Amino acid sequence: MGRGSLVLAIAFALLASGCSLVAPRYNASLQNVQKLKDADGRAVKVGEFTSTPGSDNPQSISIRGSSLTSPYDGSFAKYLSESIRQELSLAGKLSADAQLEVSGALQKNDISIPPVGKGRGDIAARFVLKRNSEVRYDQVKSAHDEWDSSFVGAVAIPRAQNEYPTLVQKLLAELYADPAFQAALK
Repeated sequence: MGRGSLVLAIAFALLASGCSLVAPRYNASLQNVQKLKDADGRAVKVGEFTSTPGSDNPQSISIRGSSLTSPYDGSFAKYLSESIRQELSLAGKLSADAQLEVSGALQKNDISIPPVGKGRGDIAARFVLKRNSEVRYDQVKSAHDEWDSSFVGAVAIPRAQNEYPTLVQKLLAELYADPAFQAALK
């Protein structure tokens, strides 16, 4: 086997085996923070977020043979709780000893980038807001996002990886805009 063939074989083996990617850390959405500031509500603490097992909610997201994981202990449920924590903190509404506690369960978490067409992301989570032990809000929210993709994996995969925080921002925007959630914050 010639040197060129060996290099090509190694490159193919690396591409065929896929690689592990880490989603970017969450950066709070200024619009989401403003929605929380504008909501007439009390301080909130962030409780436990879990992940409901299922094919729509894998521990790592498969993107064209690559595996996308969470930067928060490998848990997308922790990604969601950290996202809420950041936005509550920036809105001045996070308190460790608050009577209100938000918790939840990630139910759907998927990204798809076909060889032709747009990349897509779908996410859904159940959010529960309790005051002391009384449930004041319990609903499932979902979000969908689309972006320009590429046939070339070296372009499409990093673009999908970088779109994940936007998908979470859209999910939280749905939660914060819900009048029932806003009312439960009071």
